[in-house]
Amino acid sequence: MQVADLGDVKLHYRLDGDPDGAPIVLANSLGTDLRVWDQIIPLLPAGLRILRYDKRGHGLSSCPPAPYAMGALVKDAERLLDHLGMKDVLFVGLSIGGLIGQGLAAKRLDLVRALVLSNTAAKIGTRDMWQARIDSIRANGIEAIADQVMERWFAKPFRLTAAMHAWRTMMVRQPLEGYLGCCAAIAGTDMITPTSGLRLPALGIAGSEDGSTPPDLVRETISLIPGAELKLIRNAGHIPCVEAPEAYAEILSEFIEQTGHLSG
Repeated sequence: MQVADLGDVKLHYRLDGDPDGAPIVLANSLGTDLRVWDQIIPLLPAGLRILRYDKRGHGLSSCPPAPYAMGALVKDAERLLDHLGMKDVLFVGLSIGGLIGQGLAAKRLDLVRALVLSNTAAKIGTRDMWQARIDSIRANGIEAIADQVMERWFAKPFRLTAAMHAWRTMMVRQPLEGYLGCCAAIAGTDMITPTSGLRLPALGIAGSEDGSTPPDLVRETISLIPGAELKLIRNAGHIPCVEAPEAYAEILSEFIEQTGHLSG
């Protein structure tokens, strides 16, 4: 188990693959931990040094009091990469991880060589919507919203499987302050202007059944970056790396090849 002590927060992380390989970062969604990437790791090309981590308030990372600012989450990723001596990474951000990726690319282009925005947007929801969620969770706990969230996360066939219950349990077991802190960070974030200024290889990934960041929303964001394209995974929701790992890994692998990331 690896933990980076960054002073105000301790981040749990994991490194897989080739210690001397081309660096790739996988940043996961609200209410999940780094295990969300488990199924795609063995499907990615050889020659990668793969970093995944639990953002503050999630998984085995420490949980500062809510609320959080997106700037703090971006700074966490920045400091973790500096701590590990990683730069020129291909950053894959899912949902809130995509917001972190946009912010990091805008702040430190020396760290981010290419960007994958998966099931995310430059702006997700409204401040009022997120405040309503925060108020509901404060009053009734994460459990109170879990079934609604599962409908947005996964297409109906997957929701009928036993595996869905494990992901539901993962969500409701996240630290309350961590979940609320990240909700507040999303509520206060609008990346439209900084993302429209990015000039780097970029790819968008959307799930046809995503109820949190529908394909059109992902398309609007990826269109801000010249030359970027969108890949749609059919019959998948908000977390396609769980529902459709083979399709997801194939899309990532193609992008890795297109960008020449393995050859430096």
